[in-house]
Amino acid sequence: MVFPASPRNIALEDAAHLVRPARGRSRIVAVTVDPDDALVDRIMEILKPDLIQLHGAEPPARVREVAERSGAGVIKALGVAGPDDIVAARAYDTVAEYLMFDARAPAEASRPGGLGQSFDWSILLGLRLARPWFLAGGLNPWNVAEAVRISGAPLVDVSSGVERGAGLKDPALISAFLNAVALDGYQR
Repeated sequence: MVFPASPRNIALEDAAHLVRPARGRSRIVAVTVDPDDALVDRIMEILKPDLIQLHGAEPPARVREVAERSGAGVIKALGVAGPDDIVAARAYDTVAEYLMFDARAPAEASRPGGLGQSFDWSILLGLRLARPWFLAGGLNPWNVAEAVRISGAPLVDVSSGVERGAGLKDPALISAFLNAVALDGYQR
């Protein structure tokens, strides 16, 4: 469930209603960008997610604060343009439950992710971290198996790659993505 300004944005109350059938069967994730304490509290009160995905410029100390304040696990999304970004990501390895490597948004972008862009996945091959990590950015049903092969990613994340338009998920693309991931040895 996405809460910053995004084509995927949804009101907290609507999100809480939508996740009811999934609760206990799937982990509920609240995606946000640089949330203040009031938003973290509101997300926890209304949605009660299992995880909060931080997709902004949150430093490691803020990631730790959000985890402690919310009691939820934290996924820290990190923009990647090159190998130096992977080295810098290690500062988050002990404060987030998961790390997510996503293509760094261009300076002129209106949001930090969900842009359908990728990066050189090979810079992740052999990556060893204390925490599990996701590959994100530009993944779709046609490239996810290759992305996993090149990067060695243990987990993947998709959003715009399964949309028929901005914020409009396509069930056929979602199924195709899941099938491509399953064929590559992942489990649904």
